Amino acid sequence: MKKFVFVLTFFMFIGLIIYYLNSSSSNIVVVNNNYQQKVLNIELNKTQDAHCGMIIDSFDFSAQIASKDGRTWFFHDLGGIPLWLRDKKLQDVKIYVYTIDSKKWIDAKSAYYSRVENTPMNYGFGAYEFNKENFVTFNDMCELMLKGENLTNPHVKKQLLRQ
Repeated sequence: MKKFVFVLTFFMFIGLIIYYLNSSSSNIVVVNNNYQQKVLNIELNKTQDAHCGMIIDSFDFSAQIASKDGRTWFFHDLGGIPLWLRDKKLQDVKIYVYTIDSKKWIDAKSAYYSRVENTPMNYGFGAYEFNKENFVTFNDMCELMLKGENLTNPHVKKQLLRQ
């Protein structure tokens, strides 16, 4: 009987440790109640990318999507946006990107995108507020991502890095 009590106590102790670790390290995956679809603060090293699940540790190349139902999702590589949206039936979303040149959040559709940045997922797209030569629009960036024409494609990478 003593062995049974000891084993039971041991497993309860292990269970409590696992529960504590899971509850103390809860990451932010989605934020609710953003009905005004505003830009929200990303808590670095605590907010999780909606597409790949990685933790966002920098504002560079980050993005967020706010839906009319109040939910907001976050991304650490803005190239993940079209991939994530492809399978969703969301309408009237607002998409914001953090710009490299002006260091602020702007509407993703008004930004311009470079294609040769060193991004967390190696897609290569960086958002800029002001246009430069060889930049693409948001729609072009989405189309290129969905066709696999980003820096994860060795042929595209070779071609773009030659320019």
